Amino acid sequence: MKPAAMFVLAASLIVRGQDADAQRRELAGAVQEANTSSMDMIAALEKFLRKYPDTALKPDIYKYLAKAAIDTKDDARTIRYGVPAVEAAPSLDINLLDRTTAALIRTGGKENATRALAYAKRIEDYVIRVPVPEGPEAAKNQEDHDRIVARVLLYQARANSELGNDDDARKQAALAFMAYPDSLSARTASDALERLGRHQEAIERRADAFAIPDTRATFEERAQDRRLLGEWYQKLHEGSEKGLGDEILAAYDRTSKAVEKELSQLRRLDPNLGLTDPMKYTLAALVGNKLELPSLRGQVVIFDFWATWCVPCRAQHPLYEEVKQRFRDRSDVVFLSVDTDEDHALVPGFLKEQNWSNQVYFDSGLVKLLAIDSIPSTMIADKKGRLVSRMDGYLADKFVDQLTTRIKAAIEGSAE
Repeated sequence: MKPAAMFVLAASLIVRGQDADAQRRELAGAVQEANTSSMDMIAALEKFLRKYPDTALKPDIYKYLAKAAIDTKDDARTIRYGVPAVEAAPSLDINLLDRTTAALIRTGGKENATRALAYAKRIEDYVIRVPVPEGPEAAKNQEDHDRIVARVLLYQARANSELGNDDDARKQAALAFMAYPDSLSARTASDALERLGRHQEAIERRADAFAIPDTRATFEERAQDRRLLGEWYQKLHEGSEKGLGDEILAAYDRTSKAVEKELSQLRRLDPNLGLTDPMKYTLAALVGNKLELPSLRGQVVIFDFWATWCVPCRAQHPLYEEVKQRFRDRSDVVFLSVDTDEDHALVPGFLKEQNWSNQVYFDSGLVKLLAIDSIPSTMIADKKGRLVSRMDGYLADKFVDQLTTRIKAAIEGSAE
């Protein structure tokens, strides 16, 4: 359990224990002694329940026991305490419901599968009703949403498999793949198809699981996919694997298109999603059109990363202006003012107050990509789009000459 959650539990018990209730004082003391250890928390709470099996505090205790069990990856306890905590909760705790469902699926058994199926449908109903947050993180939010939808559909598919409803399992796994294509949904669909006797389709979906670009797929899972592909294919082809390579190549082409389709949809929200080259980024502008950095190839680009809350940035700004004046006659040198504030609404008023130009761009993910952890920061890209200089912070008496020298070096180096 996270330290903050343990503190909240202890504090709430202490407050409610001010009426001299012996049970609450004893439990509060046990929680405090557990400190930040989820395992110690489990031991303390279970000891308390053994001593007071009929305590009125049981609903709260079950919830915190379930969350501590999730932290320690203890599926048995997650189910033991998560199920009654979910059933007794006055409002939906979506994370607890999700983790309890996952534990039920992993543990298996028809009773667990029946409950997991009902829980997964509750999660699905919740997820499809909640709007996806917009803003700077819109693409990430949409991707998280798509993954959650795929995950709950897979919960349903795996629960139905456990219950023998293989056609339902196949359909839900296919829907999960459409929501967010990955190896697990393809693998789940393949297993269902094989049990249904649809062997060629099972091979195709297993080839999808084997071929799809999925960093979360383990070596062991891919090895299992390859083994089953060989076994199933040989059964249909008189013990030969001749032609299996063509199946895998077709699966690679098929799944690559599915992944690219998902990525292209997300890039409508964030054109920089998945890019690792900063000079291929597109920056949102405070005023006017977005700036596609590839359009600046052939020019030396100076990035000035700043923020409205950064006091040193204000002192550095006139020095930048001085450097810009030194290169004002060069069309092959571009200075970009890049704001790093999370709240873009702060910027217009700040610029007006400081009397700065409103030709400002937002970092649009560059700060994270370039691991910029201090502001102000200056970066220079040469005419070939290579980052050739980085200055974190600045020395007031040297900055103008230092930056000038580095820009000239970038100009000269671009000719190499």
